[in-house]
Amino acid sequence: MILALAGGVGGARLARGLAQIDGAELSIVVNTGDDFDHLGLRICPDLDTVTYTLAGIANPHTGWGIAGETWNFMTQNAVLGEPDWFRLGDRDLATHVLRSRMLREGRTLTEVTTHLAGRFGIAAAILPMTDAPLRTRVETAEGELDFQDYFVRRQCNVPITGLRFDGAAGAQATREVVSALDRAQAIIFCPSNPYVSIDPILAVGGLRSRLEQCAVPRIAVSPIIGGKAVKGPAAKMMAELGHAVSSLTVAKKYLGLIDAMVIDREDAHLAHAIEALGLRVLTTQTLMRTLEDSRVLADETLQFAQALAAH
Repeated sequence: MILALAGGVGGARLARGLAQIDGAELSIVVNTGDDFDHLGLRICPDLDTVTYTLAGIANPHTGWGIAGETWNFMTQNAVLGEPDWFRLGDRDLATHVLRSRMLREGRTLTEVTTHLAGRFGIAAAILPMTDAPLRTRVETAEGELDFQDYFVRRQCNVPITGLRFDGAAGAQATREVVSALDRAQAIIFCPSNPYVSIDPILAVGGLRSRLEQCAVPRIAVSPIIGGKAVKGPAAKMMAELGHAVSSLTVAKKYLGLIDAMVIDREDAHLAHAIEALGLRVLTTQTLMRTLEDSRVLADETLQFAQALAAH
């Protein structure tokens, strides 16, 4: 069984490739630190991005939301003087309404996510990192911001000084996540933002220590290519937190949690420095523009894992 840790568009795209591998059982532990309540609805951006991507309906231009979306609800919402800074498409809205209703009825986020994945015909297990509330807070010189306020309303246009995961002390991994970890034959850190997609997962009680102790191949695919993030604020955050924007920085951040890294050919010159940390390195194309790109990268990463296991 393959276990992937994911959040955001890059994570979803590699998860999509892993889901294409014939005969592979896949579980995806997804960041929920971005979740928030908006217009009376529970919004789970990373869960939805992974779900829509695996269902084959994600907007190919943005990577998030649903392809061919319409915006009548948001237009009318603005007419009524309600907030329109976080846009909910008409089809996307059905997901949030169903999730919110099921949560009010007492279902867990894991149960709701499993139900939604089933309705979309997804075979992989999409697992929230925890059923407990855990929220990413962004520390800035202007004060602390909720993640969506920073990411969407402010468009990341304020320097960060740190991050805090509110609720982490009381959040525990679900039994489904623990079971997936126990059964995993390979663990893949998808090319997600290390600070706001992967760190919240690691902040859940017990998960970091379990990952540190895993005796199966653990591989991270770098989200940085040529000193830039493919999508999102990972590079900006890395620089503002005082680090060089590179796959080497990602390798150092994950040290102790991984055995190997996959980096892009554009960063081949960093391979020796990463290997000097005690990690194995695979250099290949990591930019995923198409479904075939995702499938090829997933296949190469799993072959790399198999080679590690053999040694």
